[in-house]
Amino acid sequence: MSILRVLLALAAACFAMPAAAAPLEAYGKLPSMEYATVSPSGHAVAMIVTNGEERTLIVQDLASDSITLRGFIGEHKIRNVQWAGDNHLILVASATRNDFNIRYGFREWYFASSINLKTKKLKPLMQNTAADLAAIFDTPIVRSYRGEPSVFVQGIVFTDGRSRLSLFRIDMESGANRLVQMGADETVDWVVDSEGRPLAQEIDDEAAGKWSIYVRTPTGWREAVSIPASGLDVPQMIGLGRDNASVIYAAQEEDGRWMQHEVRTDGAPAAPPTPMGGTTDPIRAALDGRLIGGYGLAGDEDRYTFFDAADDSAWKAIVAAYGGERVTLQSWSTDRRKVVVLVDSKTDGPAFALVDLTAREAKWLGRQYSGLSPADIGPRTPISFKAADGLALTGYLTLPQGKAAKGLPLVVFPHGGPAARDEPGFDWWAQGMASRGYAVLQVNFRGSEGLGDKLMEAGYGEWGRKMQSDLSDGVRHLAAQGAIDPKRVCIVGGSYGGYAALAGATIEHGVYRCAVSVAGVSDLRRQVIYSRARGGAGAERYWNRFMGAEGRNDHVLTDYSPAQQAAKADIPILLIHGKDDTVVPLEQSRVMADALRKAGKPYELVVQKGADHWLSRGDTRLQTLTATMAFLEKHNPPN
Repeated sequence: MSILRVLLALAAACFAMPAAAAPLEAYGKLPSMEYATVSPSGHAVAMIVTNGEERTLIVQDLASDSITLRGFIGEHKIRNVQWAGDNHLILVASATRNDFNIRYGFREWYFASSINLKTKKLKPLMQNTAADLAAIFDTPIVRSYRGEPSVFVQGIVFTDGRSRLSLFRIDMESGANRLVQMGADETVDWVVDSEGRPLAQEIDDEAAGKWSIYVRTPTGWREAVSIPASGLDVPQMIGLGRDNASVIYAAQEEDGRWMQHEVRTDGAPAAPPTPMGGTTDPIRAALDGRLIGGYGLAGDEDRYTFFDAADDSAWKAIVAAYGGERVTLQSWSTDRRKVVVLVDSKTDGPAFALVDLTAREAKWLGRQYSGLSPADIGPRTPISFKAADGLALTGYLTLPQGKAAKGLPLVVFPHGGPAARDEPGFDWWAQGMASRGYAVLQVNFRGSEGLGDKLMEAGYGEWGRKMQSDLSDGVRHLAAQGAIDPKRVCIVGGSYGGYAALAGATIEHGVYRCAVSVAGVSDLRRQVIYSRARGGAGAERYWNRFMGAEGRNDHVLTDYSPAQQAAKADIPILLIHGKDDTVVPLEQSRVMADALRKAGKPYELVVQKGADHWLSRGDTRLQTLTATMAFLEKHNPPN
């Protein structure tokens, strides 16, 4: 069936569905399908599907259209699925650990296992190795080593009282593991060339204020590049370049621009530096890891660039076939003729599809939110306005399905980070709130990333100040248009967005009727100290840059801490926090609750057992959405 016929068939099926309000569970549950990836040869697709908290791995043979593996995974939090040749799959899962901490991964511990598709057996990757931990760091690296698929992982070896990030190789057939290269004291990343040889290691010597890349030569390791990096903007190694003797890294120039640089390992002249532009994420060939293109989100546009004209032409044809819907690349076969994409329909929500460029056909693999029909998905449109000081801002407005933008109750829904951004496309949380009659405003306030250095840098020192008023300026913009009722506005957010919700209750008054903080920061000084202990000086510099603090005794850490200003709270507050949150600890909500209680202010506190910072479980996602909606409907009824 052609791509066009598939789309028409899907549209017809959707229009036939009855228009009925979906339960909150349809929005708050885990995606029905979390991952889909095509094998190197293109003969099969592997998918992770969910049923409540339980996940199942399904492998489908494309020629026979039959299921060749259905493996129960359970409640493990799956973070990645990738092929290692045609006969093995690598599953990466994470678990929260609060009892042990090292430099390389203080939030979640990641573990990897391989599944032999012939024997149907699962085997942990980091067993019987010289590593002192079974955990892995960064995504496993798949290469063809001596003609056979192998996996390289980064693990920890303790020696001389220090933890060293080292490189290990796992043979897929035998399961044998061996230490390939011991890391230096300050190694933070590795590059493996297309033939399975260690090519480069990234060194970040925070104490010496020096960042460098070492490359392997026939006589040993040599320092190929060294940059002073005592500030926050440390360079970053991106990985293998376009051939087997180049390494790519990004560094900030004196004028503030981020440039992409090449390091050669063969003595050839390096390519001139190029601006990072909007394509910041590398796209790599399936098995050898060579850089073949880049991806980035420029404004509301997904921007893909490919070095090969055939790849570029093929991708443009795929995007064009889906008629203006948002299409993002998920995986492709080695010959790049079979491609898995995520198609985010404005009316139907996101779904995985497999495109066969040779046969000129496409088929749907599965929807991410199978319980939602077009009647349950509200229109989401980009907006733009100017802040009070004239800074141009953008964002998104999600409206309840079937309701005009006129006098609606509003939920302001700021993103986390703060150096993050809201993106176009389906947002389960925003859609869940809109389904109950609220307009939902998401503002990419100053300090947001991915929308230009000017917007990011405008947020420095504006935590709780103009970063906060950017949100209320968005409210005033919508009110001036008549789209919302300015007397019926609440604020809901997670992480930094949770802080913004608390600040909307304690620091900026007269805008909101209620506030919901999910895993929000309430005491800035405590958060800075916590982050320094877990993430080092760089983490402290990150927070201080946005908070505008010169040190831990700076008065701004008190002035802009909602917990320190709790007596000024003028609206009801709902606090939701997971016990397993290692990014913003539960202490932050407990401190806020204690301060509100002592001040005699109305609040509710929901502590979620087993919940991490990212709401990775379906039950905590749904609990968060359900508690939020009950609180909104109580203090800001939609009708």
